[in-house]
Amino acid sequence: MGAHHDHDPHRAAPADGRALRLGIGGPVGSGKTALTAALCRVLRDELELAVVTNDIYTTEDADFLRREAVLPDDRIAAVRTGACPHTAIRDDISANLDAVEALEARHGRLDLVIVESGGDNLTALFSRGLADRQVFVLDVAGGDDVPRKGGLGVAAANLLVVNKTDLAPLVGSDLDVMARDAARVRDGRPVAFTSLRERPDAPEVASWLREVMRARRHGHEGVHETATAP
Repeated sequence: MGAHHDHDPHRAAPADGRALRLGIGGPVGSGKTALTAALCRVLRDELELAVVTNDIYTTEDADFLRREAVLPDDRIAAVRTGACPHTAIRDDISANLDAVEALEARHGRLDLVIVESGGDNLTALFSRGLADRQVFVLDVAGGDDVPRKGGLGVAAANLLVVNKTDLAPLVGSDLDVMARDAARVRDGRPVAFTSLRERPDAPEVASWLREVMRARRHGHEGVHETATAP
């Protein structure tokens, strides 16, 4: 994510002896919580997992994950940001860091902590002081011109997810156009096209995350993760 972090007020957190922190961001309704739930279901038997959710005023996303029983309740923490979600994942990350560190203290060695941002705009980008990797989620209903418009989240996230591909014919979005524009804007960074309705285990994203975890275990943090086609 490199140069896009020029104005990040926080330094990258030391990686020694702690979980990988994965930020999941994107606009309202794009499917961030559903993707978080899918990753928990798929990976909970492979990894020691925990989740921090962000909502402005409620604990709705955490409540959903608990109702779905994707993880034990005490592995899901809720942060109420009280303001723009972008502020809590980039400018003042203290509430999220406190929640992550409390989960790590409670459960000992965790492999992965997912931090799900509240719904935000195309500029949303996690601080490197909070997230080691970021997934940015769009959905096709926003229009097939969204990847072309770019924005920090779209352009610089480690993985861009274009979700709800099953709706593309219904909303007039051209997946080939989205793939072409995303490739140009993202300068080779991977893009995954997903439909959680058709493939509820999110195989494209889970495969990418497994690759990230393998690279981390073997000390190859700079691995170029693989893209997937629509």
